[in-house]
Amino acid sequence: MTAVHGPTSPEQITGWTQQDLRDRYLVEDLFVPGAVRVVPTHYDRVVAVGAVPTDAPLALEAIPEIRSERFLDHREIGIVNIGAAGTVVADGERHALAPGACLYLGRGVGEVAFESDDAGTPARFYGFSAPAHTTYPTQLVEPGQGTVRELGDPLTSNRRTINQYIHEDGVRSCQVVMGVTQLHEGSMWNTMPAHTHDRRTELYVYFDLADDARVLHLMGQPQETRHIVVGDGGLVLSPSWSIHSGVGTSSYSFVWAMAGENQSFDDMDHVQIVDMR
Repeated sequence: MTAVHGPTSPEQITGWTQQDLRDRYLVEDLFVPGAVRVVPTHYDRVVAVGAVPTDAPLALEAIPEIRSERFLDHREIGIVNIGAAGTVVADGERHALAPGACLYLGRGVGEVAFESDDAGTPARFYGFSAPAHTTYPTQLVEPGQGTVRELGDPLTSNRRTINQYIHEDGVRSCQVVMGVTQLHEGSMWNTMPAHTHDRRTELYVYFDLADDARVLHLMGQPQETRHIVVGDGGLVLSPSWSIHSGVGTSSYSFVWAMAGENQSFDDMDHVQIVDMR
């Protein structure tokens, strides 16, 4: 487990170096073979989880920061598999997750464990957890079975497929909103024109990137943008005051997940590209 990522204000980052930005907003080692990594934050009390089971199952244990006997005593979690095929076991019930599938587990689920079908090509489970006030049922969504939206245009290099899994018109949750965006071949831009939403924190996990490929992730206030260079499996924390956009050296995919005051996917404060700096 890493140290808690505390909140930051836009005024703080004005004089920060690139390493300062990376230390505060980028987690590069979320997916470690044979381990569960847990990243607690003070951004809407979100906790990120990375699990890469190899030759043995891995359990999701409670962490001291949440003051619970079990991880989901007062929380919910959305889990997306960004690796090879695997299984999540929740209170003895087995849920097979194909690559790109999403599993929701609600408040009160007790024992949670992660397994890979093949230790040589393990699953990579990404979990996004937030506090929950009530219990919603466990639900699995197969790849392509959520709400699918096609956006962008090849002429602007941002043709993409958005798979909405956990949202107000899909899998029910207390506050988690979660899905996967896949850039089409030849497209590299995501979420441009950019936006903010002061009512929600958002986290990105970039994947489907070759070892020598990178995404230039844009962050910061629209009139004072900064950037972070991200590789495969990189987790970016985006405060509610920050844009979250990016361009890659090739096409790629990313898991987006949010928590905060509402679950409307289209609740965005749009920023025109000509107004960005």
